[in-house]
Amino acid sequence: MQEEYLKRWRLILGGDEADGTGVSLSKEEIRMDECLEAVYDSDRSAGLGSSAPKVSRWLGDIREFFPQSVVQVIQRDAVSRLHLHELLTEPEMLEGVVPDVHLVATLMSLSRAIPEKSKATAREVVRKVVDELLRKLAGPTQQAVTGALNRSSRRRNPRYNEIDWNTTITKNLKNYQPDYKTIIPEIRIGYGRRRKAMKDIVLCIDQSGSMGASVVYSGIFGSVLASIPAVSTRMVVFDTEVADLTDEMEDPVDLLFGVQLGGGTDIDRALHYCMERITRPEDTTLVLVTDLYEGGNEREMRKKFVRLVQSGVQLIVLLALNDDGSPSYDRGNAAFLGTLGVPAFACTPDKFPELMSAAINKQDLNLWIAQNIKS
Repeated sequence: MQEEYLKRWRLILGGDEADGTGVSLSKEEIRMDECLEAVYDSDRSAGLGSSAPKVSRWLGDIREFFPQSVVQVIQRDAVSRLHLHELLTEPEMLEGVVPDVHLVATLMSLSRAIPEKSKATAREVVRKVVDELLRKLAGPTQQAVTGALNRSSRRRNPRYNEIDWNTTITKNLKNYQPDYKTIIPEIRIGYGRRRKAMKDIVLCIDQSGSMGASVVYSGIFGSVLASIPAVSTRMVVFDTEVADLTDEMEDPVDLLFGVQLGGGTDIDRALHYCMERITRPEDTTLVLVTDLYEGGNEREMRKKFVRLVQSGVQLIVLLALNDDGSPSYDRGNAAFLGTLGVPAFACTPDKFPELMSAAINKQDLNLWIAQNIKS
């Protein structure tokens, strides 16, 4: 009891020069201390954007460590101490906002603590960031995925209106006839007839506090993929519960405000939900975005990984989808996925369109990773 009493004082005092308790904290207690430090440490009191990218993670994590009544107090303090009141009530502050995913992640973490009169402005801030990201990422994603779908549907001896002339000419250059100054199209390559949905893509996103920036980028890409008619896209987010946000993908801002960052992690439950909704495993790519720290049943989670691979689903595990550098992740679960031939790696947003193109074309993803992802 004495040690527990001292640890509580240690968390109140904040450590460093203020710590006179002499007690040591466990790994979980250190994380709890960091959550409190993110809000109450004076050196970080103004960190909203890229200068403090971990703030959104810490604000999300408090849901894991504290009861709801305490979470509400801490989040209200964060709104004040991070100067979000100024951002949300002063038009000139809004005009000066630089698009940044960490700002969006912070607002997502605090969405239930933002005063009602400021929520419209918060959405405007998020809209500004989302529009900027869409401008950068939508074109490359649509081009890469549509091109991959076209290539995957090509067939020989197509009808005239289905011929891919550029590829047909390239394939027949050896048949050039100098006397007639023409090419004999011995082989014709075409796109073939398209089904309503050629591929199914499931984005399964860990919304625990550590995944804030990854959730933002996943939401953007999910909305873009949903706009491509030849792809059927489903977006699922999870912590200890599972939420299907597929109906929200038309508007990425609505989608992001439907996410609640923080809490624990139950990957097993999320995989179960996705597996129940996969009807064409051979034509399905499941992108699981998580750090693989399982708070649920790890043994059952691994069994589901095996079943997914055996069913023909193309499983990709992204340990992070952001520009923040090397993520922290469960190396044991990543190694297990490696034995199944499933790649588990961090991916920057600029590489995600190429990744989806490679997946749709059934390329060797481990080879693609070696050629495109820095270790």
